[in-house]
Amino acid sequence: MIEQQRLLERELANDDSDFMDHIDTGSTVYALIYEQCTNHRLTQHLLAELDLLDLQKSGFRMLSTGETRRLMLARALATQPEFLLLDEPYAGLDAAHRKSLANYLAVLSDSIQIMIIVSREQDMPEWIDKIALFSQGKLDSLMDKSSWDKHPVIAQIKAQSKEQSEQMMALIRRHRHTYLFSDPIFEIKNGKVGYGGKVIFSGVNWCINKGEHWQVKGPNGCGKSTLLGLIFGDHPQCYSNDIQIFGRQRGSGETIWEIKKNIGMVSSALHLQYRVNCSALEVILSGFHDSIGVYQKTTIAELEIAREWLEILHMSQFAKTSFRELEYGQQRLLLIARAIVKQPTLLILDEPYQGLDYLGRRLVKRTLELIARENLSQLLYVSHYQQDSLQSIKNYLTFMPDPQTGGYIPVTIKDAKFSKL
Repeated sequence: MIEQQRLLERELANDDSDFMDHIDTGSTVYALIYEQCTNHRLTQHLLAELDLLDLQKSGFRMLSTGETRRLMLARALATQPEFLLLDEPYAGLDAAHRKSLANYLAVLSDSIQIMIIVSREQDMPEWIDKIALFSQGKLDSLMDKSSWDKHPVIAQIKAQSKEQSEQMMALIRRHRHTYLFSDPIFEIKNGKVGYGGKVIFSGVNWCINKGEHWQVKGPNGCGKSTLLGLIFGDHPQCYSNDIQIFGRQRGSGETIWEIKKNIGMVSSALHLQYRVNCSALEVILSGFHDSIGVYQKTTIAELEIAREWLEILHMSQFAKTSFRELEYGQQRLLLIARAIVKQPTLLILDEPYQGLDYLGRRLVKRTLELIARENLSQLLYVSHYQQDSLQSIKNYLTFMPDPQTGGYIPVTIKDAKFSKL
């Protein structure tokens, strides 16, 4: 995660869009791998091994979250290390790429010593020899994998997450307020996004009515995050599409802030963009004003609510700590609180669990399930893990490959029965 942040900051510093007649999409995938090894053959080998060949000419800023993660692994392997440290390597990957990466790492573990950090039990490889359990920032114990499977800490975490989620929901209910909009809340007609002649998706006819919760599905690179960006209003092609949101036609004179005040957003892109040096308390406060950092005077009520969120998240001691000094999982919890704090009409959650540990993931999932069940906000939800599905979400938009354009087209299903399969 840290290396990805550093690379993004470097790419943004080298952004020449202001001096060009087109958008600078950043260094190509090929160039970013090649610079690590200056070896064409090794670069081509890694492109093939990590399913990046079709993306080798794509700019860094055009990659999806999963594509970026595969690129970061390729860059690390390009240095031909003897020891490889992988921090959440499966984060953002779709099911097919998680499986292929797991197989690849299993083979790689025979020739390279690997330390892997995972927050999901099912992501823990079979080839692992030892497991280190940390508690409150200190090494608690070392064990083999069979001992971990029987460890009592899992039951303890389940109980703690239930208690915290109940506290969180009590806070949300106490400060509940309602926005009244007529149907549809959001509608896009014949939606299409493409770059440089390449179609990402097309033929999107999608309508979200009051009280509906939706999950958006599809493989890496199909345009899930792009579609959510069209709704949020931070994608450059949102004004070239026929979009109606909260009863207004996009591009009819509304300000971006009029739209965003009714939307909460959590995504990996937002996480990477949150580079300002503000405190943990200010991150939550920024949710009231839809800003990255706090630039307006906050009310006493807003301060009290933000402090309550920190207490529930067990982060009161970090109130004045810089956001960038916190662990990635702590940062993600703050950004989730930032999205929920104003009780938005639409709550957009693009892979919200990335970087969260077992406790954080259970806490957030339980809370989102209750928010959906009680219709405190309408959820637009993206996750590549089947076990992350929420029972209260009955509507699905799934992107499927379109042989005619080379991009993707949507298939929508409404009022589906929940299934764990």
